[in-house]
Amino acid sequence: MSSMLTHAIRNLPASSAWAARVFARSLSCSSPLQAAAQPKSKKTLAKSGTKNIVVVDGVRIPFLQSGTSYADLMPHDLARAALQGLLNRTSVPKDAVDYIVYGTVIQEVKTSNVAREAALGAGFSDKTPAHTVTMACISSNQAMTTGVGMIAAGQCDVVVAGGVELMSDVPIRHSRKMRKTMLTLNRAKTLGQKLSLISKIRPDYFAPELPAVAEFSTSETMGHSADRLAAAFAISRLEQDEYALRSHTLAKKAQDGGLLLDVVPFKVPGKDTVTKDNGIRPSSLEQMGKLKPAFVKPYGTVTAANSSFLTDGASAVLLMSEEKALAMGYKPKAYLRDFVYVSQDPKDQLLLGPTYATSKVLEKAGLTMADIDVFEFHEAFAGQILANLKAMDSDWFAQNYMGKKSKVGVPPMEKFNNWGGSLSLGHPFAATGCRLVITAAHRLRKEGGQYGLVAACAAGGQGHAMLVELYPQ
Repeated sequence: MSSMLTHAIRNLPASSAWAARVFARSLSCSSPLQAAAQPKSKKTLAKSGTKNIVVVDGVRIPFLQSGTSYADLMPHDLARAALQGLLNRTSVPKDAVDYIVYGTVIQEVKTSNVAREAALGAGFSDKTPAHTVTMACISSNQAMTTGVGMIAAGQCDVVVAGGVELMSDVPIRHSRKMRKTMLTLNRAKTLGQKLSLISKIRPDYFAPELPAVAEFSTSETMGHSADRLAAAFAISRLEQDEYALRSHTLAKKAQDGGLLLDVVPFKVPGKDTVTKDNGIRPSSLEQMGKLKPAFVKPYGTVTAANSSFLTDGASAVLLMSEEKALAMGYKPKAYLRDFVYVSQDPKDQLLLGPTYATSKVLEKAGLTMADIDVFEFHEAFAGQILANLKAMDSDWFAQNYMGKKSKVGVPPMEKFNNWGGSLSLGHPFAATGCRLVITAAHRLRKEGGQYGLVAACAAGGQGHAMLVELYPQ
């Protein structure tokens, strides 16, 4: 399958000139710093007999490169800060929240249910249940849609959903031989039994098991898979660098223009207050071109400059039924409408979830690409984004891999990730989904749109897409 995909997709139209063209166009057409535009009038996606579910607001603490200001904290500290930021932003009474759902990927063993620990730390009632979900890079997407389901089913009216990741301190395990010995040692009764077990320990027992962003089923790192995907779609190193530069440039412009309204300051214990993301670093193609391949050496095209970086951060959103939100005096940001989850072969289509999910959610809602005003896609790698754009623009791919008669269609770049993305803002694995949704809501208001489409890939060959509809102003 891989060879067939590679051979066929290499013949799809692509060039570095295309990337340069969309880069220039997106910069010239990105949102001006002006008052909110008036949305265009289209049909609503409200469904008869179905509750309207809204996002009242959403926040995130600044996303920081791992090993920086959050390095001495624990995941629940970051999640607690995001929850407190949401409370401060919305003034929602703590006892009005019916349920809390949080996502995380790399679990801290001391706080396996990080949702509960963070909620207690943030001052929520101890009578408010909380649970933690995990679905790789779409964990907070899963947290949000879990909340949507609970509200739609009438189980709750008010749900807080979010996600957290702390890559500065991930669990590093002893080897299996050492773990087995230590557990057996714990059961030993006599000194003789303990000494006998200790005497069997060998030097190789001390080799740690280091974590890796790798697929369990294939043993391949995600970066290596991204490099293969870029090669299969004939995406050059230059195209990837150009797209990454676009992301950083737009993120810097949005940050300087005060558009990243979801960011709330966080006073780090014992340190200064953090007020903004620290991974935004517009460079130059010349400087980016000097970096060596990070995964497939020496001829790969994925580098540190065109990949998302290891990030610490947390996010949270306040979800309600529309009826409850209005009764409490809130003006919601947006409706959360149709959403889908998809999964593909984790070997050859690990990062193509957005292509499949976008097609499926548009079909479910009865919309087309032309109806979407704002696109917010997770940027794991520049090559991954460009591969998805090519797949979405290919009749051949749609017919041979998706069972469709024609292509999904490619998002116009002037509507795509206009305030930067994961490549520049950072990607705390489980926190990105909430960022995508609240950014889409803010952009819809700023740019005068009605529908936003959020999409993301995830480990395991999975993916997600959701439609966000601007709340009437």
